[in-house]
Amino acid sequence: MGEPALELRHLEKRFGGVVATKDVSLSFPAGSLSAIIGPNGAGKTTLFNLITGNLAPTSGRILLEGEDIGGLDPASIVRRGVGRAFQVASIFPSLTVEDSLTAAVSAHMRQNEKMFTAFAPREVREKAQELLELLGMEAVAKASSRTISHGDQKLLDVGLALAMEPKVLLLDEPTAGMGPEERWRMMDTVRELWKRKKMTLIFIEHDIEIVFKTAQRIHVLKYGAVLAEGAPEEIRGNPDVIDAYLGTDHALAEEHA
Repeated sequence: MGEPALELRHLEKRFGGVVATKDVSLSFPAGSLSAIIGPNGAGKTTLFNLITGNLAPTSGRILLEGEDIGGLDPASIVRRGVGRAFQVASIFPSLTVEDSLTAAVSAHMRQNEKMFTAFAPREVREKAQELLELLGMEAVAKASSRTISHGDQKLLDVGLALAMEPKVLLLDEPTAGMGPEERWRMMDTVRELWKRKKMTLIFIEHDIEIVFKTAQRIHVLKYGAVLAEGAPEEIRGNPDVIDAYLGTDHALAEEHA
């Protein structure tokens, strides 16, 4: 793989005497598809909050294409090319799906005074339509965001992040709260988005089967530190990962071989 789109160097976050992120050094090559896994309390969401500027690092560096973005405010980091979709969808519940995407595109293109479909410039409307098609949400374009399914709300949240045209997209538990069929449909869409947009995509996920079948590379955290990293086949058989996260029943790891 090529040069890193995102690189974390000796990243640490302390809350008083509690170390939430401990000397984390990770590299995400441009165009890669990576997963971050680990037990509850491993520091996964804290790591995303540091990358997106919701938290400032205590020490260490966060490099986006070589530029240190650590400690910048969230809006500045979005403008530099980091997008994020949340575990709980952060949508515009009073707007239709189409108007939500149009508003997000308008904000990105600095066309805030023309945020809705009827008044949006042609380039904004075209970009919103492109996102609708990319997400496969044309059928619910005119539906209120609050009335669409949970899975579609999560997908819309991904679309709102894509409207910012990110170089790096972070997905925080994209399948949370979904049934098995809906989970796989979401991840199929995520993989297709990744391929078509050629972005660097990093996701946090608890469904190990999805992780092993989706990610090119997996990074495992434990107590805020990096426990292991590697290709799915390396992580599947790593005894430290089995003990810390997959469980001592080795059959669980073999099940996904």
